[in-house]
Amino acid sequence: MKQSNPIFIPAKESEWFISLFDLYVRNLFWRRFQNVWIEQSYKPTSTSRTIYYLNHTSWWDGLIPLLLNQKILKQKARAMMEDKQMREHKFFQKIGTFSINLQNSKSLITSLRYAVNSMKRPKASLFIYPEGEIVPFSTDKPNFKKGLVWIAEKCPEVDIVPIGIYIHSSKFDKPELFIKIGKPVEIQEDLTPLETTLLLEKNLQKVLIRLVKDAHSVEQPFKRF
Repeated sequence: MKQSNPIFIPAKESEWFISLFDLYVRNLFWRRFQNVWIEQSYKPTSTSRTIYYLNHTSWWDGLIPLLLNQKILKQKARAMMEDKQMREHKFFQKIGTFSINLQNSKSLITSLRYAVNSMKRPKASLFIYPEGEIVPFSTDKPNFKKGLVWIAEKCPEVDIVPIGIYIHSSKFDKPELFIKIGKPVEIQEDLTPLETTLLLEKNLQKVLIRLVKDAHSVEQPFKRF
């Protein structure tokens, strides 16, 4: 099987483009969703550096990091994206996205090292979808690839925060989007990579279970985004 082009694509942020694209993205969400809801248990400080890891269930996941960062988190955000998608949508490079090729080990390591170096910047953040592909929404324990733990082990001073994303249309003809930002995961230094992966998976699972319950509750804890 022919592998995709392993050439690494770095982030090349453009502040004016981010500001312009942010307006487009907000308008897109407001038009396509009946409501966008947010519950935020983690609020970064001016000195926080944060890795956010999210479940990956829809096309919208590529735009949610920008929406979150521009509206409420306000950090120097970057995100990973599959290289073939970045070549198809080159504008993502301008909003802080860099490529990853899961089929090429050399390119994969280049991306992970780039992610670690990115986290050295003041107020840095990274959005990562550790399942590595779009999967059907589920509250079962997710299965992560190794990249998240690899990065986390090399950034022990960084907050690792789960974010759950849930879309449903049980109340309106247009779907509603629910986002729950969890609390930082406490990772003990003596854990093995497999134990750390399991810990991170279970923390996201807890967020997703609570997210679904709250999204269908009469007294939901979310605020309109």
